[in-house]
Amino acid sequence: MSEVLRVAVAGLGTVGAETVRLLRLRREDLSRRAGRPIELVAVSARDRGKNRGIDLGGLAWEDDPVALARRDDVDLVCELIGGSEGPARELVETALAAGKPVVTANKALLAHHGTALAKSAEAEGVALAYEAAVAGGIPIIRALREGLVANSIGRVYGILNGTCNYILTAMRETGRPFDEVLAEAQSLGYAEADPSFDVDGVDAAHKLALLASLVFGREVDFAGVHIEGIRPISPLDIAYAEEFGFRIKLLGIAEESADGVRQRVHPCMVRRDAPIAQVEGVFNAVVAEGDAVGSTLFLGRGAGAGPTASAVIGDVVDVAAGRRAPVFGIAAAELRSAEPAPMEAMQARYYVRLMVIDRPGVLADVTAILRDEHVSMESMLQKGRDPMVKVPVALTTHEVDEASMRRALSKIARLEAVQEPPAMIRIVEL
Repeated sequence: MSEVLRVAVAGLGTVGAETVRLLRLRREDLSRRAGRPIELVAVSARDRGKNRGIDLGGLAWEDDPVALARRDDVDLVCELIGGSEGPARELVETALAAGKPVVTANKALLAHHGTALAKSAEAEGVALAYEAAVAGGIPIIRALREGLVANSIGRVYGILNGTCNYILTAMRETGRPFDEVLAEAQSLGYAEADPSFDVDGVDAAHKLALLASLVFGREVDFAGVHIEGIRPISPLDIAYAEEFGFRIKLLGIAEESADGVRQRVHPCMVRRDAPIAQVEGVFNAVVAEGDAVGSTLFLGRGAGAGPTASAVIGDVVDVAAGRRAPVFGIAAAELRSAEPAPMEAMQARYYVRLMVIDRPGVLADVTAILRDEHVSMESMLQKGRDPMVKVPVALTTHEVDEASMRRALSKIARLEAVQEPPAMIRIVEL
C-alpha cells in the first residue's frame, strides 16, 4: 500500500464520536478499500475530560480545533463542529489554505460560504467533501454529481429534515397539536432544545441551497431560498388535507423556470399516492427528475450518529483513494451567478382555511374577493353551522400566480367575519 493518510477529527459530539469509533473499528477494511492505510491521529473538542464512550488512547488532542490544520502529522481534517462561523469556518479555511483536504457535515457553513470555500479548495487542488451535509446517510451528493451526470436535472426536491417529518407524521397519526408533538420529539432526541432551525425550515434551506448549486451549476445562494416552517400547521389542516386526498410534508424544492432558479422550503400538500407522501417519521427522501433517467427517489435516515458518520467516512475513503470531483459538479469559477426566480411569479394551486363567523353573506364576500383577484376555486368544505362561534371553511383553488393569491388572502383577512389570519398551504404536483 502507498503512504498512510493521517486523519484528524474536530468536534466530538454524537457524529464526531461515532466517526472516531468507526474509523478505529473498521481501520483495516477502510484501508483495503482506499488502497492505502488510513490512520486517525488527532482530535479536538471543547471538553477534554468528558466521557464520550469511545477510546481516545494514542490520539493527539488539541484544545484549539484550528491547530489540527496546522499539524505536520495531519493530512486530512474532518470538520464536525457545526455552525456557519467561528471555529468551524476558521478550521476549514486554514486547512484548505494549507493544501489539506477537508471532509465536513456542516451544511450551514457551506450554505453561507460554499462558493468561496469551493474556489479555495480547487485553487489548492484538494478535496472539499460534504456528503454528510445533506440527508445524512443518503449518498445524494455523489449520486447527483457522478451517477446522474448524463442527465439535465429539471427539478430536485425532498424531505430534508427528519424532525419536521416526524412531527407532521405524529400529528396526522394522533391528532395532537404541534407544540405537544414537538415536546415529544425533544424528549426522544429527534429535536434540539432550541428547535428553531429545524421547525422554521432553516436546516432544510441550508441543504436545498447546496443541492440547487450542484444540480443547476449556480453559485450557492442561501439568501435566495424562500423559507417557511411548520409551526402554523394545525391538526385541522392535516385532517382537511386527508379529506381532499393530500398529505402535508415540509419540502425543499429547487427548479429551473423561465426567470431563474426557484428555491423554496415550505409545507406542501402532496397527493396521498405520491411516493414522497409515504415517507414517514424521521426519514428523509430526495427526488431528482432527469431528462434521461426520469424520476429517481433516494430514501434513508437523514440524521443521527450512524448515518452521518457513515457519510463522513465514505468521503474520507474517497479522498484516500484519490477520487476528487469539483465541489459543486463543475469548476467553482464556472458556476453561474445566482438568479433567484421570484416567488410572486410562481404558478400553483392552493389550500386555504378560514375561521369565520357563520352568517349570511360571508362566503359570498370571500368568493367575490377571489373572483376579483382571478383566483378560481376548485372545491370547498365547511364543518359545522353555528352563528355564535367561529367555524372552519376550507377550499382549494385552481392554478394561479402567487402574487394574486396573496393579494386575495390579504383582503379576506380584513373581512369582519374572518376571525383568524387565513391558513395557506401550496398544493404541489409531484
